[in-house]
Formats: sequence, structure tokens, C-alpha cells
Amino acid sequence: MQSSRYLFCLFGLLFVIHPSIAAEQGDVSINQRLMIGEFSKANLTDWQEKEFNGNTDYKIISDVNGTNVLKANSHNSASGLFKEQRIDLQKTPYLNWSWKTDKLYSGLNERVKSGDDFVARIYIVIDGGMFVWKTKALNYVWSSFSEVDTYWPNPYIDNATMFAIESGEANLGKWLSYKRNVSEDLKTVLGKDIRYIDAIAVMTDSDSSGQQAVTYYGDIYFSKN
Repeated sequence: MQSSRYLFCLFGLLFVIHPSIAAEQGDVSINQRLMIGEFSKANLTDWQEKEFNGNTDYKIISDVNGTNVLKANSHNSASGLFKEQRIDLQKTPYLNWSWKTDKLYSGLNERVKSGDDFVARIYIVIDGGMFVWKTKALNYVWSSFSEVDTYWPNPYIDNATMFAIESGEANLGKWLSYKRNVSEDLKTVLGKDIRYIDAIAVMTDSDSSGQQAVTYYGDIYFSKN
């Protein structure tokens, strides 16, 4: 269990990114979006699944309002979807997404290994190239207990930082939309300016707690403002 959880925390830190074949970002006008996850179009092109400890079921479904969304169903499992794409944060610093979940985990300390489960995560990955130890990951999470805008090192590896974007039960069952300045958040947690990121990932995991979560993800995109 521990070895698989360690691999899970290295998700995005150890998968090999090949800049020569990864999608490159072109110019984006002020009103354009750089689409990363077009789930509303039932499009999972270039998204790859990585399983760590059991399989979280990811599939496109039609939500109650008729919009296509990505559904993640995790039952004592940990796997995620990732997409390699180089993003220039000077051109498009803002990450936009939405998600919804109906139930949080109970009885967890998310800052220790035995409690490192989240009903919703979006990863930002900075590739270290040949220097794997220089690879960094920022995890935007829906925390069961930690306050919004708090962050802490992943309990398995210091290269990954957990950042609570949502917390607690107040907004369960609601579609919530977010816009984060990734450039500013990375500077906050890393203490330096980062221009490029190299991959995005989504994950709903429950293998540490042995509990279950069902979370829905809307479209993911970057924008200028």
C-alpha cells in the first residue's frame, strides 16, 4: 500500500514529458480560451489515465441540465487523468475550471500519509526534465477540513504542494467555478517566478481512507484574464 501511495504522490513528477511531441501553445487573444479539457464536447483526446492503487472510474456523462461533464467515481482507489501540454503563463496565467461533489471524506488528517485523499484535485505540473527532483506539482484540492487558501507539502514528497481551493460541506451538491492565477500561486508556494507548466491532471482518490467519492468536473481552460 505505501509503495503504491508513494507512486501516486509522484503522479506528474515521474511520468515522462516529451516537449518535442507535447502540444505547444500558440498566441491567445484577450477573449480566447486555451482549452485543456473540453468535457462538454465529450472530448478526452490526449488525456491519459494513470492507475496507482485501484481504478477510479472516469467517464463522460450528461449532467441533469444536459451538459456533458467528466464523472469520477472512486471507491478505495487512486487513479488520475493527465494531459501533457506546455502552457506559457505569461500569455495565459489564469486556470479556469468547475467541479461538483456531494460528499466529503470523514475522519481524515489530510496532512499525513494515511489521510492523503481528496474528493477533487487538479494538478499543475512543472517538468524538471532529466532532473526529476526538480519537477514540481501544485495540487488544487477540495479539502475536507483545511481552510481555503491554506497550503502544505504533500506528506509523501516535498516536490508537491497541496492548496485548498474549497473546504468543508457548505457547497456540497453545487457546481462551483474557479479562476486562479497560476503564476501568482506558484510564486506563493515556490518563492520564484515560473513561466511554463507542462501538464494538467485531474484526480479523485480514496485509497488511503477506503471511502468513496463521486465528483464531476466541467471544462478546464487557461485565459489571459
